[in-house]
Amino acid sequence: MFITFEGSEGSGKTTQIKLLAEYLESQGKTVIVTRQPGGTDIGTQIRHVLHDVNNKAMTSTAEILLYSADRAQHVEELIRPALAEGTIVLCDRYTDSTYAYQGYGRGLNMDDLQMITRFATGGLKPDLSFFLYVDVEEGLRRREVGNLEMNRMDLQKKAFYDRVEQGYRAMIAADPGRWCEIDASVSIEEVQSKLRSELGNKI
Repeated sequence: MFITFEGSEGSGKTTQIKLLAEYLESQGKTVIVTRQPGGTDIGTQIRHVLHDVNNKAMTSTAEILLYSADRAQHVEELIRPALAEGTIVLCDRYTDSTYAYQGYGRGLNMDDLQMITRFATGGLKPDLSFFLYVDVEEGLRRREVGNLEMNRMDLQKKAFYDRVEQGYRAMIAADPGRWCEIDASVSIEEVQSKLRSELGNKI
């Protein structure tokens, strides 16, 4: 089963994925936790370039091609082989981030993004996608207070993040069977309980 986690900045995806993986393993499941960008050695190098705050000159076109290069390597090297072995793959961000951030956020042509993404992934889609939502300003505050990595994508204006959220809302409305929205403004324990409940319902 291929499960992706999308969400606002500071929504707690990394923490929740780790907790959910531990829970699934306690139930006897084989689980891999990974992320995009950076789920492979090559992807880690690409992630550094993408997130370096000094790379202010990076164009939106270069940005999407780098994300797609990471994704192509990730799918072929790690995700598909794991799924073929019956492993549950929990992935922190996947193709929906491209549509939300580069499509709705940057304003790139969605048809072009879909074509590039299909090429990079071979058409691989998640079985289930969780959207962890927290207010944009609260999410950014959490990152600052928690001393978390602040990368190039965290330095956008609020209007950019508002467009990203609109993108996620549109995708959820278009494919409600795949998506499950989780209120991430509550406690870590409450979010995790909801994730486990929703995953149990889907399985």
